[in-house]
Amino acid sequence: MATAARKAPRDVVAVALVTALCLTGDSMLYIALPIYWREAGLDALWQVGVLLAVNRLVRLPFNPLIGALYARISLKTGLLVAVVLGVVTTAGYALASGFLAWLALRALWGVAWSFFRIGGLSAVVYCAADDQRGRAMGLYNGLYRLGSLAGMLIGGLLVPVFGLPALALAFGALALLGIPLLLLGFHPPAGHESAPKATASRPTAAAAIPRHWRRIVFNGFSIALLVQGVLAATLSALIAHLYGPQVELLGVLLGVTALSGLLQAARWSWETWLGGRIGALSDGPRGRLPLLVAAQAAMALGFGSLALSLPLALWLPLCLLVMLLCTALTTLGDALAADAARQGDVVRSMTRYSIAQDLGAALGPALAFLLLTTPGGFAWLYGGGALLLAGLAALWWATLRDQRQASA
Repeated sequence: MATAARKAPRDVVAVALVTALCLTGDSMLYIALPIYWREAGLDALWQVGVLLAVNRLVRLPFNPLIGALYARISLKTGLLVAVVLGVVTTAGYALASGFLAWLALRALWGVAWSFFRIGGLSAVVYCAADDQRGRAMGLYNGLYRLGSLAGMLIGGLLVPVFGLPALALAFGALALLGIPLLLLGFHPPAGHESAPKATASRPTAAAAIPRHWRRIVFNGFSIALLVQGVLAATLSALIAHLYGPQVELLGVLLGVTALSGLLQAARWSWETWLGGRIGALSDGPRGRLPLLVAAQAAMALGFGSLALSLPLALWLPLCLLVMLLCTALTTLGDALAADAARQGDVVRSMTRYSIAQDLGAALGPALAFLLLTTPGGFAWLYGGGALLLAGLAALWWATLRDQRQASA
């Protein structure tokens, strides 16, 4: 058991780094494509929006298919397929011209990401010991998001210098390094193709979680809806609504998109260490639910307050606090799902959880911009999100109370 516990982080790190390498090209497009869409052979700006969204929409029908495929192949094989698809799509961005070619590549990347996400979450469940699962999940989430940070930063700096095709080829070559890294660095435990039964070595809050699987899935859907969907899609628009198209920060005028990008990049930069620490804290004897309830209650207050007309000197620390809580909620929610999945069919459970997250992330922007067309749209949007978070906190508080009464 001690050997497995020491080995698990290495396997998780390998999968996360492979995912990060392949994610750089996708993330670059969010910076480059809205500006250089004509150079990509596109005819209208609306096509950019479709291309940046289609990969998420494709994942909804493909997630169950890929989950069923993982039941027949090994995790390493599935992840190797993901790397190959990632290399093909990223390098393909250098050659694509025209909407249909780009649409095919973006849809293929959606399939690749389904392989990555289901395989990566399952790898954490299989490789991490019971008392390390939260730390391993936080580490996995933080490391693979470094790919997004690198893709956006490098893309924003170098695409104007070298052009999108050259950066796409470079990121494709970088993704190719994922193959030897996966072959040499990822060695899942034998028999991982079948769903292992949990052998709890200590009493934790996770022991009763399988009874609450629907709550876990709804929690994952809700956090993805608000964090990956609403907040990511509307932060720039919210800043412009509150403070105008430009913001003066430390004597420097910044556009709202630049400020929004810096705020979200700050979250990705600290997720690697903060996610692991939050996860490790939740691995302790108190379990994950007390931390989850506290984070959701704090997030409800912070999220709702973002839409208030506060002085910028107060609003910016509040936004950074919300970003910190995003890391906590994502890590804790994923760790709860991993705890529950370990009790039964791992791949099927994580597939369902991934579908819920993708659905939330896809519905979030659509719901957000629908509400923003109404009077007081930001207040409705962020106030409604705060109510949803408060409801989740109350739901998990009731679960925690029931567990404590049952153990008394």
